[in-house]
Amino acid sequence: MTPAAVPHAPRKLKLATVSLAGCFGCHMSLLDIDERLLELVEKVEFDRSPLTDIKQIGRCDIGLIEGGLCNAENVHVLREFRAHCKTLVAVGACAITGGLPAQRNHLDVGRMLVDVYRQRPGLAPGAAVPDDPELPLPLNKVHPIHEVVHVDYSLPGCPPSAEAFWQFLTDLLAGRTPHLGHGLIHYD
Repeated sequence: MTPAAVPHAPRKLKLATVSLAGCFGCHMSLLDIDERLLELVEKVEFDRSPLTDIKQIGRCDIGLIEGGLCNAENVHVLREFRAHCKTLVAVGACAITGGLPAQRNHLDVGRMLVDVYRQRPGLAPGAAVPDDPELPLPLNKVHPIHEVVHVDYSLPGCPPSAEAFWQFLTDLLAGRTPHLGHGLIHYD
């Protein structure tokens, strides 16, 4: 007699998140799905995210990325994340358009650094613009992520609401093209 075949659960999809130049508000909205996080954990395995202490970017099925690109490190992280994600979702206004950080795009970055670090009232004598190899090189402009990598989906909002996150992820996990109906897209 052979042992009965033990059915195994379908493989959980891996979901990872990254935050670039932004306020982390999109991640907070994801966490605002509250107890539905438990439902989500039944369907996905969280890789790098606010729910784990994983710092490295691993292979994942779905990558959610918030924030725009304001420095060289952001560009490096974005390219590495894209290379590891089957499906990349630009989340929020900063990732999709550059958002609030892009308000500096009309300013000269060099002049701005001098104004802030050398000429601002109250600075110590000899104050200088930080010049340390540990600091990422600022870009002249803040860019949305689609200008550097291919984006599969966008989840708009500033930030997207918890309901928008839930609807988007529910559709995506069910194999449907995500659709956000009336009332799920807003900008606070």
